[in-house]
Amino acid sequence: MTITEAASPQLSDAEHSRQLRRAMVASTVGTIIEAYDFLLYVLVAPLVFAKLYFPSSDPLVGVLQAFGIYAVGFVARPVGAALFGHYGDRIGRKVTLIATLLLTGLSTFAVGFVPGYASIGIWGAVILTVVRFIQGLGIGGEWGGATLMAMEWAKTNAHRGFITSWPQWGGPAGLFFANIAVLIFSAISGDQFLNWGWRVPFWISIVMVGVGLYIRLGIFETPVFARILEERRIARTPVVEVIKRQPKQIILTALCRMAEQGPFYVYAAFVFVYGTKVSGMSRDFLLTALLVATGLSAISIPLSGYISDRIGRKRMYLIGAVSVGVFGFIYFAMMNSMIPALIFLAIVLSFVPHDMMYGPQAALIAECFAPRLRYSGSSLGFHLASLVAGGPAPLIATALFAAYHSGYAVAVYILFCAVVSISATAFLPDYTNRDISHGEDTAPAGAAQTAATS
Repeated sequence: MTITEAASPQLSDAEHSRQLRRAMVASTVGTIIEAYDFLLYVLVAPLVFAKLYFPSSDPLVGVLQAFGIYAVGFVARPVGAALFGHYGDRIGRKVTLIATLLLTGLSTFAVGFVPGYASIGIWGAVILTVVRFIQGLGIGGEWGGATLMAMEWAKTNAHRGFITSWPQWGGPAGLFFANIAVLIFSAISGDQFLNWGWRVPFWISIVMVGVGLYIRLGIFETPVFARILEERRIARTPVVEVIKRQPKQIILTALCRMAEQGPFYVYAAFVFVYGTKVSGMSRDFLLTALLVATGLSAISIPLSGYISDRIGRKRMYLIGAVSVGVFGFIYFAMMNSMIPALIFLAIVLSFVPHDMMYGPQAALIAECFAPRLRYSGSSLGFHLASLVAGGPAPLIATALFAAYHSGYAVAVYILFCAVVSISATAFLPDYTNRDISHGEDTAPAGAAQTAATS
C-alpha cells in the first residue's frame, strides 16, 4: 500500500472517524512506550547508576555524574528532531514513527546489558552514554509525529487541544509504568536490585516495542500529508526551510516549554535526592507517591487540553505557567515538613501545574507551523527546550541544593523557568478553533488578530 492509497481523501465519515480513533490510540500507545523507555532512566539513575557506574565518587557527586549521562539523551533530542523531522515532512508521518519506535526501544533494551564499573571500569559509563544518545535520537523524532498523526486526522478544528492531549498523556503514563516496573522488580530482587533487578524493566521494553509496532503498522497516513503529496508541495529540505521561514516560532515554542519541562524533571528525578536526603523518605515511598501523581495526570492532561478548546490555547497555557511558578515554593515547604502525609501530597500534586501546560501544549506548538514543514518545525521547537530545560534541570537542582542546602533555591529556579515561559508564550499566536490544514509557509490569515486578543 502506498502512502497516497493509505490516506485516501474519499474515506466515508464513519471510516474517517475510525481512522481518527486508531490514530489517537496508536499515537498514545507509542508515546507511552517511548516515555517508558526514556523515563525509566530518570528513575534508575539516582537509585542505581550513581553507585553502579561511579562507585568511587562522593554520593552526591555520583548522582551528578549519573544525571550528566541522563542529560546526554536531551542533547540528542534536537538532533533526532532535525533528522526525523526531515523524513516526516518528506516521506510521511507513519513510516517515520515506526523508525523512531524501533530506535528508542532497541536502545532501551540494550541499556539492560551494559556492565557496571566493577566489570569493565569507566567503559560501562561510556557505553551507557552512547546508548543514551541513540535513545535520545529516537525520542527526538517521536513527539512531532505522534502529535501530527492525531491532530491531522481531526475532522473539525474545535477539538484539537483535546485530541492532541492524548499523545501528551503518554508521557506521565510511561512514567507510571516505569514506576510500576521498578517497584515490582525492586520487591522481587530485594538486595539484588543493584546487581540484576534494575535491568529487567529495561529488557521488558522489547515486548512493548512489539506491541507498539503492531499497532502503528495498522494505521493510515494522515489526510493532511496525503494532500501535500498530491499537490507536490513536499519541501526538499524541510528543516532548513522552516528555520529560514519560521525561526521566531521555533525559538518561542522552545522557550515556552521552560516551565513545563524543567520543573517536571525536578519533580520526577530530583525528588529522589531531596526526598531521601532531606525528607527522610524511602525509595518505595517516593516511587509510590509518583505512581499516584502519574495516575492523577491521566485526568488533568486531557482535561487541560479540553479546557484549552473552550477558553483558548494560550490562556490555558499561561494559567499553567503561573501555577508552576507559585507551586514550587509550596512543594518544598511541604517536603520540608517531615510529615509523611504532606510529603506524599506534595509529590502527588506536583504534576498538576505541569499538566495544565502539557495538555494544550502539543496543539499550541504544532499549530504554529505550516503543514508541509510542521513535523520539522514543531519537533525542533519542542526538543530544543531539552538543551535549556529538561536536560539540565536535575543537574541544576542538585547543584543548587549542594550549594545552598535548601529546596527553596530550587523553587527560585522553577520560578525563573515560569517567567521565561510566560514571556515566550505571550508572543505566540493562538490558533484555537482555526483551520490550519491548508497553510503554506505562514500561519493562517487572521492569526495575528487572534494572538492579540488571547
